[in-house]
Amino acid sequence: MNDRVLLVEDDERIRQVLVLALGDEGFDIVDVVSGEDALRELESTSFDVVLLDLTLPGVDGLEVCRALRSRGDLPIIIVTARTDTTDVIAGLEAGADDYVTKPLVASELAARIRALLRRRGGGRLDNLLHAGDLEIRVDEGVVHRDGVQVHLTRTEFQVLVELVSAAGRIVTREQLLQRVWGYDYFGDTRLLDVHIRRLRRKVEQNPDEPKLVLTVRGSGYKVDPTP
Repeated sequence: MNDRVLLVEDDERIRQVLVLALGDEGFDIVDVVSGEDALRELESTSFDVVLLDLTLPGVDGLEVCRALRSRGDLPIIIVTARTDTTDVIAGLEAGADDYVTKPLVASELAARIRALLRRRGGGRLDNLLHAGDLEIRVDEGVVHRDGVQVHLTRTEFQVLVELVSAAGRIVTREQLLQRVWGYDYFGDTRLLDVHIRRLRRKVEQNPDEPKLVLTVRGSGYKVDPTP
């Protein structure tokens, strides 16, 4: 069964091109033109990925993204014509897993979607990991602290697993981008920076003074297994 993508895009020309191109890449595409239509569609239909334009009539893409993220960890890729830092970070802070900028290249977009979908699979030798007071069940995709589940998105979970699996060693920013997102961002580190902030807000006792997910200035990040 092909993976199902919900495309939320109000530009008819872009929407038609993406429906055809992503269909040729093997995805089943359902397309809608507004945030309201997207939220209604998601009430009745199951999707694997949402491709979400930020500039929509009515309920804009940021609102839709926050609404979807409040419901669960459905992968979200935001599409924006705005490349400045403020707008990209706003989309990622709203809960998006990844972003692409217009004009879009269908083959690159398909690669981004596949990279997100690969995170559904497990396959690690160490299914049970520990870091500080966190218990991480890799195959189940869940994290617990003192028996209470810590709700992470798939992407936040994958970042945490990569860091904890390194057993205290530094994981460079480039390694994290490659392992989690599956491709090179050519120096654009906004994606990783925002996900690290989001992760810290959920796993640190005090995100402003992290004790678990540590920054190694000039290198990357590491997890202190016993903070």
